[in-house]
Amino acid sequence: MRDSLERLRCYGDVAENVSMSTLTTLRIGGNARAIVYPKTMLALTQVLRLLAKQGIPFKIFGKGSNLLCSDNDYEGVIIKLDRYHDDFYFDGQTVVAEAGCSIIALSYEAMKHSLSGLEFASGIPGTVGGAAFMNAGAYKSCMAEVVSEVFVLREGRCEWLSPAECGFSYRTSIFQSHPDWVILAVRFHLTTQDQAEIRDLMDRRRQRRMESQPLDKPSAGSVFRNPKDRQAWQMIDELGYRGHRVGGVSVSEKHVNFIVNDQQGKARDFIELVEEIQDQVRRKYGEELILEVEKFNW
Repeated sequence: MRDSLERLRCYGDVAENVSMSTLTTLRIGGNARAIVYPKTMLALTQVLRLLAKQGIPFKIFGKGSNLLCSDNDYEGVIIKLDRYHDDFYFDGQTVVAEAGCSIIALSYEAMKHSLSGLEFASGIPGTVGGAAFMNAGAYKSCMAEVVSEVFVLREGRCEWLSPAECGFSYRTSIFQSHPDWVILAVRFHLTTQDQAEIRDLMDRRRQRRMESQPLDKPSAGSVFRNPKDRQAWQMIDELGYRGHRVGGVSVSEKHVNFIVNDQQGKARDFIELVEEIQDQVRRKYGEELILEVEKFNW
């Protein structure tokens, strides 16, 4: 591994033995053997080739805002694109953004260009690539509605995939079943609208988030997907789980579909609480609550 890490330094910044808790908004996780920030797209391809040749496992991280890392150490490499792969370009109503670009930053830039469509993403603390991976959404809108193509590195080739090829559905995409594929960029189609109207909507939604979500505490955002005909938070609240604690994590008093890490919790605490809620919802409502948070290194 030592020789491989030295070779990785040829292609980007490398940090060793980094706690994954520092890479996620939930602030939970064991140590990763190494983190690499490739400096260019060519460098990224060389990093991937080197890791494959050496049989070293890897994982692409965005901002870690929808990620639950296990308490176990990861004897692989975390690849992060948000340091050098964050450029974006506006061309009329088309926007092309690299995978490491902040989706919040991009939504505000779109507003400045009087382009509508990304308002829903103005409070999602992730990257463009991560948002495409999860088909992230809010306020009854999602990435699938504004994505025209996704630029992907798969099987050694870079190619643009159509929305149909991306397999977008509620908080899912084809990329979740192909962890070896790497999202490089996304092309969006937006619509022209009055800048003041876009700004006003984003401001109102920001105020709503501040009032209704525990933004002052570590979390991974909404924990459960909503079943077809119900709201996850309503069932959790009706079961009396508001404020319920397991170890160092608890159900948020402010928004019960958030689990907050307010006392240096562990991944095992989080999962125990999740499974307890799932079991109680299954017993009372006959519904299966599916995790919206992605699990890693379990």
